[in-house]
Amino acid sequence: MNITGILLAAGHSRRFTHGNKLLYPLQAGQPTALVSARNLIAALPHCLAVVRPGASELATLMEKAGLEVLACQPHEQEMADSLAAAVRHVVFQHSPPDAIVIALADMPFILPETIAAVAQKLAEGANIVAPTYQGLRGHPVGFSKRFYAELATLTGDEGARSVLRRHVEDIQLMECDDPGILQDFDTWEELQRLLPKS
Repeated sequence: MNITGILLAAGHSRRFTHGNKLLYPLQAGQPTALVSARNLIAALPHCLAVVRPGASELATLMEKAGLEVLACQPHEQEMADSLAAAVRHVVFQHSPPDAIVIALADMPFILPETIAAVAQKLAEGANIVAPTYQGLRGHPVGFSKRFYAELATLTGDEGARSVLRRHVEDIQLMECDDPGILQDFDTWEELQRLLPKS
């Protein structure tokens, strides 16, 4: 089954006080977005990263990691807008994949095995797949091509949540032993709480 990974990396890092959170060095000095990208592409060989216009350093990191890069337009920088732009690019610029897995660049602690398991559920026929950890739903979320039209017209800062609300009966929850599916961060203080204590 042809499944494409989409990494949303067009955020503004407005609340992160130590520069661009996607470029902030984690363990071994690897930027946050690069860790997320490597985890995604380890599970899905074809991946697309969406970045803001002019984010050349981030775009170069994504390309070096092996992802195709799409610079969204200035009016497409909210989460849903950049996601919609990515879906339109994947669907209309290429032979459309059978499914997509949507990941966030500020969630670098998700295990590649978890991403691969989401993709496997899609390959087995699930319409929507979302991982859970101790009963809480997290990321990444997988969608079959049945939902491309809805995803391609999203707007605003809500991401795909509105699609998930409309299709609750189609969501297959996948319990996993991966707390990383819940671990995103917006502030430097939140990141410090997620990092291993030395």
